Amino acid sequence: MSEEVVYHVPVLLKESVDGLRVEDGGVFVDVTFGGGGHSREIYGRLPEGAHLYSFDQDADAEKNAEGFDADKFTFVRSNFRYLKNFLKYYGVEQIDGLLADLGVSSHHFDDSERGFSFRFDGKLDMRMNQRAGRTAADVVNTYDEKQLADILYLYGELKQSRKIASAIVRARQTKRVETIGDFLDIVKPFFRNEREKKDMAKVFQALRIEVNHEMDALRDMLRAATEMLKPGGRLVVITYHSLEDRMVKNLMKTGNVEGKEDKDFFGRVNTPFVLVNRQVIVPSDEEQARNPRSRSAKLRIAEKISTPKEAIK
Repeated sequence: MSEEVVYHVPVLLKESVDGLRVEDGGVFVDVTFGGGGHSREIYGRLPEGAHLYSFDQDADAEKNAEGFDADKFTFVRSNFRYLKNFLKYYGVEQIDGLLADLGVSSHHFDDSERGFSFRFDGKLDMRMNQRAGRTAADVVNTYDEKQLADILYLYGELKQSRKIASAIVRARQTKRVETIGDFLDIVKPFFRNEREKKDMAKVFQALRIEVNHEMDALRDMLRAATEMLKPGGRLVVITYHSLEDRMVKNLMKTGNVEGKEDKDFFGRVNTPFVLVNRQVIVPSDEEQARNPRSRSAKLRIAEKISTPKEAIK
C-alpha cells in the first residue's frame, strides 16, 4: 500500500482498534474514514475472509482510499447516518464491529477554503459534503434571531448566545455575511482576549454542527449500529465534545441516546450493551503532546449482548 498522506493524525489509534477485536474476523465498519488512519490499521489486522467498509461523505477523504484490496475493503461515499441502507445494499445484514472517530479532520481545519477555522479568511462554508446542503453563510444570513440563539446555546454552550444572535441579525441587514472575516467582525467584540480562541471555537462548532446536522446524523448512526451489531460485536466511539459524548454514553448504558432507563422486575436496566471500559480512555500524555487536537478525546467501548425493541425505536 502507498504511504499515507498526512491528512489527519488518528487519535487513540491502538486503543480503539484493539477494542474492535478485528483479529476474530467478520465484517467491520469505520464510519469516519477521513485520512484513513484507523481504516488502515483495521485493514492491516484483518484475517482471511474478513471485510472492512469505510464511510465518508467528503470527496477529499475519498482520495485517501487508494491502495486497498477490493476483496477486503469497500469505500462508501456517504454520510454515516445512512449506515444501514448502504450496508444492506452491499448485502450486509449484521456486523462484528464499528468504529467512529467523531472528531473533525485536521485537514478541514487547515484548509482555508473549507471555512471550518477562524484562523483563515475565506468563504463561510463548513459543509462536510460540498455537493449539497446549506453553508454556514446560509445559516447566518437566513435563520431568525431565535434560531441563531438556540444553535449557539445548544451546540456551542455560549452564555451570550442571544446577544450574539441579535448582533448577527443587525449586521446582515447592512450586508450579507459571506466570509469568515465578515463573521469575525460581528462576534469578536463579545469575547475577552484571554478567552477569545476558546469562545470562537465554540461559535464555529455550533455552526458546523448545524450545517452538517451532526447530532441527527449521530443519533441515526448509533441506532443503526445498535440494530446491526451481532451479539458479541463491539461499538467503539471516540468523542470530542460533551454533546456527542453524552449521546454515546447514554446509548451504551441504557440502549437509547436519550438515556431513558427501562428496568426489569429486579431493577436491572434493559440495555443491549455491556461496557468494556467503565472509565473513559483518554490519550496518553505523550500522544497529547504530539497531537494537541487529541486532548479532548474520549474513547468508549461497549459489547452487544442483545437487541431489545426499545433500543431501536
